[in-house]
Amino acid sequence: MELREKSKVEQMFNTIAWRYDFLNHFLSLGIDVWWRKRAVTRLPENGNGNLLDVAVGTADFTISLLKNARAARITGIDISDEMMTIGRAKIARAGFADKTELFNGDCEALPFAGRTFDTVTVSFGIRNFQHPRKALSEMHRVLKGGGQLLVLELSRSKNRVVRWLFELYFCYILPLIGRLISRGSKGAYSYLPESVRTFVGGEEFAGWMTDAGFDQVEYRPMTFGIVTIYIGTKK
Repeated sequence: MELREKSKVEQMFNTIAWRYDFLNHFLSLGIDVWWRKRAVTRLPENGNGNLLDVAVGTADFTISLLKNARAARITGIDISDEMMTIGRAKIARAGFADKTELFNGDCEALPFAGRTFDTVTVSFGIRNFQHPRKALSEMHRVLKGGGQLLVLELSRSKNRVVRWLFELYFCYILPLIGRLISRGSKGAYSYLPESVRTFVGGEEFAGWMTDAGFDQVEYRPMTFGIVTIYIGTKK
C-alpha cells in the first residue's frame, strides 16, 4: 500500500475496525491506555471548552477527554465510517452521547468555521494523513486564539537498543499476530509499522507545527521515546 493514500487508508481502517481496539490493547500490552490518560493531563482544565478530536477512530481518546478534561462538548471527525460506528456505541455505553457528535469527513479539509474550537486533539492518527502539514494548518484555522493543539503519536526512539527491539516487535511480530487475529488483514499490519518508520518525529514534527502557525511548541517523549506528546498554542 502506498503510504497515507486517503482512499486506501479509509478502506484499511474500515476492514480492521471490528478488531482495532482489541489489537491496540493486546499488541501494546495495554500501555496505550496509559499513554492517552497521560496526554490528557497535558491539557489545561477547561470546564466550558469545545474540543475537536481529529481522526477520532473508535473514540478511545474522545472518551478519555470526556472523563478527564471536563470538556463541555466534543466533536469528532474521521474518514472511516466503520471505526466511528464502533466509537459511537462506546460513547453511548460510557454515558456521553449527549456531549459528543461524530462526523465522517476529510481531516485535511475540516468542515468547520475558523476559530470554532478551544482545543484540537489528534491521537495516533496524523501519521496516516496523506498531507499532514495541510492537516496541521486546518487544525490551526479552526482553533480560537489562545487555543491549543495536542498531538499524541508513535515515534522512533533515539535509544538504539530500544529502537531495535521496538522495530523487531513492530515490524515482524505485530504483523504476524495482527494477521492471525484479524482474519488475514495482511496489508494493514504491514502498513502500520511502515507508517511509523517513515514519519517524522520530535524536533522535525514540532517544526511542522511552528510552520503551521503554532506558538510555544513543545514535545515530550514517553516510554523510551516510542510515543511523543506535542503541544502548540495558537497566537
